[in-house]
Amino acid sequence: MTTPAIEVTGLAKRYGSVQALDGVDLTVRQGEFFALLGPNGAGKTTLISVLAGLARPDAGTAKVMGFDVVRDYREARRALGVVPQELVFDPFFTVRETLRFQSGYFGLRHNDDWIDEVIERLDLTPKANANMRSLSGGMKRRVLVAQALVHKPPVIILDEPTAGVDVELRQGLWQFVSGLNAAGHTIVLTTHYLEEAETLCARVAMLKQGRVVALDTTANLLAGVAGLRLKLKVSPDRMPPALAERATRQDDGSYLLPLARSAEIADVVVALRANGAEVTDLSILEPDLEEAFVSIMGRR
Repeated sequence: MTTPAIEVTGLAKRYGSVQALDGVDLTVRQGEFFALLGPNGAGKTTLISVLAGLARPDAGTAKVMGFDVVRDYREARRALGVVPQELVFDPFFTVRETLRFQSGYFGLRHNDDWIDEVIERLDLTPKANANMRSLSGGMKRRVLVAQALVHKPPVIILDEPTAGVDVELRQGLWQFVSGLNAAGHTIVLTTHYLEEAETLCARVAMLKQGRVVALDTTANLLAGVAGLRLKLKVSPDRMPPALAERATRQDDGSYLLPLARSAEIADVVVALRANGAEVTDLSILEPDLEEAFVSIMGRR
């Protein structure tokens, strides 16, 4: 049996009166692109801090590539690269110097060939010798990704990596990270852009108040949400009584109708025509991860 990339069992952590983690069980397989989602305060950052060795759990165990983060902390930290949420950097060094120092923290000498490759793949070459404090926020974010990769870790955690960055950088970053995943790296992503998680991640764990409240494939989570919805505009702007009971008026003047099956679309159009109304705009909305997230977080 292959060693899990991340294995968390009964993990608990309290800060004063706040129970940040409350018995978390979680396994991420090697090679997965995995999403860790939850509202602010759900425990995501605490879990990442435990895995990275920045916080010590009160109970339970956490392992990275089979190495216990407390007992085998050197091996566990070498197996993990973390891209933090905050833009943390030393303003006195250039990009290249920053990455060389990061290599040194892991005892890696003569690592310049790999540093050059990472700099090039993250489009940092024009800024390689620029001082960190002179970089834009997006460029600093790229350097954080590069720092997490200098020791070639098999497991990479991205904590809100695209927060506050432009669309071009976001697309370039995901292309790069998807390439790492295709090459065998395990990627764990936390993000508030749920469309990113839906597109990239095959499995999703959702945290709420320090507990895992959902853990399944993205497809299964979407299947658990109510079915299709029909969004339409009609002229004249009125709905037949039979449809008005379940139609929801939207801000843009359209109506939203839940459908049990796609065959109902024809019935809706027939009912409108019988009422003397014409469909001027129509689209079918499938459930997305945001709906699944809102539904699951709303449960008691």
